[in-house]
Amino acid sequence: MSFGHDFRSSATTSGWGAQGASLDAGLRAYMLRVYNWMASGLLLTAIVAYVVASGSLRHLLFHAVPRAGGLVESPTMLGIVVMMAPLAFVLVMSFGINRLSLQAAQTLFWLLCATMGASLSSILVLYTGTSVMRVFLVTSCMFAATSLWGYTTKANMMKFGSFLMMGLFGLIIAGFVNIFLKSPAVYFIYSVIGVFIFTAFTAYDAQRIRVTYSQYAMYEAPEITAKRSVYDALALYLNFINLFQFLLNFMGVRNSDS
Repeated sequence: MSFGHDFRSSATTSGWGAQGASLDAGLRAYMLRVYNWMASGLLLTAIVAYVVASGSLRHLLFHAVPRAGGLVESPTMLGIVVMMAPLAFVLVMSFGINRLSLQAAQTLFWLLCATMGASLSSILVLYTGTSVMRVFLVTSCMFAATSLWGYTTKANMMKFGSFLMMGLFGLIIAGFVNIFLKSPAVYFIYSVIGVFIFTAFTAYDAQRIRVTYSQYAMYEAPEITAKRSVYDALALYLNFINLFQFLLNFMGVRNSDS
């Protein structure tokens, strides 16, 4: 009897160990897929931004407007449409998560990244190339360190999700109000809070991705898991883009003619 009990316990332990090892391997592969999607999206955004800023497309999206101290880039009607397009794609993907096919989700992701590149092309005109590259490297280091911490930490970041969402809505409202106030002090505080919120979102999303994969991966069809990887990549991509823009407010060096 003792031998039989020991045998069953050993078999059960071995089964759980094999399942755990399979889950760990699946999680590593999934995270690699997510970060590959995110990195590919950032690369597409950078390429489109460069092409638009250095070519004739720039004049279709932005035109020079005289202001005190020189000329500034102002969006045309087409430029406004392009700047709003990423938000439209995010909303479509968010509300259609259960209806969209894997191919549709992937296509919308690429379109979002491309239009984001077009809308961000103006920063390559407003800021020096050296400062843009410096801020990009700083953002990359901050993002990598924060996401690694969020992925490995034992602290429960999930409980802060609702607070981060409230902070994000407050940030959007403050940014809208300051369009009319044009207060440098409000803009500075707005940028500081923006860096804090999207740094926290990066850690939160890294942990959320790990937790949700561990909870649902064994029960999902491969296509559903593949589609979820696109949405998880989108969350990280948006965190990076927003963190980059807020850091650029502090560290960016403007061109002398902008």
